[in-house]
Amino acid sequence: MGRLILHASAVALTAVMLSLRLVPVMPAAAGEPLTVVELFTSQGCPRCPPADALLRELADEPGVLALSVHVDYWDYLGWQDPFATAEGTRRQRAYADRFDLPYVYTPQMVIQGVTHLPGTDASTVRHRISEAPRADRVSVTLNRRDPDDLSINLSDGPGRNPDGGADVWLVVFDRERSTEVQSGHNAGSRLRHVNVVTELRRLDTWDGGNHHLTVPLPVADGNTGATTVAVMVQARETGQIMGATTLSIAP
Repeated sequence: MGRLILHASAVALTAVMLSLRLVPVMPAAAGEPLTVVELFTSQGCPRCPPADALLRELADEPGVLALSVHVDYWDYLGWQDPFATAEGTRRQRAYADRFDLPYVYTPQMVIQGVTHLPGTDASTVRHRISEAPRADRVSVTLNRRDPDDLSINLSDGPGRNPDGGADVWLVVFDRERSTEVQSGHNAGSRLRHVNVVTELRRLDTWDGGNHHLTVPLPVADGNTGATTVAVMVQARETGQIMGATTLSIAP
C-alpha cells in the first residue's frame, strides 16, 4: 500500500525563558557528545518555515548538531526544492517504518534517532533534547589525512555495545543557504536554512572495538565556503545515535 503523505498540523510555539535558571538545552563542553536533531523539511511545505527558524536557534546551542534534511515529495506541487534529495526522503521513510507511522510528514524532527515530533512544537522539542540519550557509546574522531582523504576513528565508549551492531553514516552539509521562492505555497518568501544536508551516505558497520576508515574527502562548495562533514554511528536495532562529531572542510 502506498504511503500517505501528510504534513504536520502543529502550530509553532514560542519558547519563553522565565529566568536564567531555565535552560532549554543543556550546553555541552568542548568534546562532549552531540545530540543530533534531524529536521525533515521542504521549501514547498507551507508549515515548514517556523520549523526552519527553530532549527536555526537549535544550531546555535552548544552540544546540538541540528541538520536540515530536505525531502523531495513536495516538489510536484509547484516548486522544486533545490536542496531536496532522494537520500533524505529514504531516511525519513526508514524512520517512519521504525516508528510504525502510516505516513511521512513535514516538518518532522527526529531527536537522537529515537524520538520524533512535529518540528514546530518548540517547547516540546527543547524538552525532548534535554532528555535525549547521550551520544557517548562510541568515541568518534575525524581528521584530514591529506587534502583528499578523511580519516575516521571509532572506539568503545562507556556502556554495552548494541545488539545487531551499528551503521556508520557520513553527512555532508552547508552551514547556511537561502532561496527566493518563486512559486508554490511559499512563493514570494526568502527562506533561510542552516546545516543543509547535501550528501547522506552509509559508509560501513561497527560492532564494537577500535575501527578505522579512510574515505575520499567531499569537495567543499566554494559558493558558501562553509561545508562541513559529520560522522554518526547509529544502532541498527534501536536507531539510537550513539556517537557523532563534525569537521569543517571549508577551503
